[in-house]
Amino acid sequence: QPCWREYLTTRIEQNMVVNCTCPISECHAQPTTAFIYSIVSSKEIISKYEKALLRRYVECCSNLTWCTNPQGCDQILLKDGLGYGAACSKCSWISCFNCNFPEAHYPASCSHMSRMTCAKCNHGFCWRCLKPWRPNHKDYYNCSAMVSKAAWQEKRFQDYNERCTFHHHAREFAISLRNSISSIREMPKIRNLTFVLDACKVLEQARKVLAYSCVYSYYNQDTESMDIVEQQTESLELLTNAL
Repeated sequence: QPCWREYLTTRIEQNMVVNCTCPISECHAQPTTAFIYSIVSSKEIISKYEKALLRRYVECCSNLTWCTNPQGCDQILLKDGLGYGAACSKCSWISCFNCNFPEAHYPASCSHMSRMTCAKCNHGFCWRCLKPWRPNHKDYYNCSAMVSKAAWQEKRFQDYNERCTFHHHAREFAISLRNSISSIREMPKIRNLTFVLDACKVLEQARKVLAYSCVYSYYNQDTESMDIVEQQTESLELLTNAL
């Protein structure tokens, strides 16, 4: 029994307990959950084992997924029946279930989000395969006859990228401001700051829409519809700045 306990404990700590087999190489039998419970007595190890089982279950169910909140959330979400923009019931994070991007990105489409750029070094890469965006993802980068077009596209991309990055930073500021107000709200002399907190939430959402509007505008080539989008975006940006 001590040998089994040490073996199973090691497998659980290394996150390799799911589908593990008997340590005897000729034996392919798998220890059952009941057997593991009877051997392992540590509550901490058992807790890790149960979490491993839960992760395995979620991974095997095509209609289940974890909340994608980058700050961390252990909520399991049911994809079926969740419309676009549905929020996590635990942390209110809004996820996208159609692509690998960690949050809902309206009005930008999932295909728009497949191209990503590092905000620190401006390295462009494909979100799906993680390969550099240039030179293989776009043919015109390899064509000497289209250098001017490539340069224009690069400048246009940089402009939209800077605007997108600005709105993301402004959104982070709104979140920080809301957290600060939540702290001072607990002070005895400060009574009702609900309206300020509501304003911060509106700021967060507006900055998010403005950021992904930059992505949408960059990829949209329809001049007529873009005139309307740009006007609406400019109006939203002016009101957001005022707020």
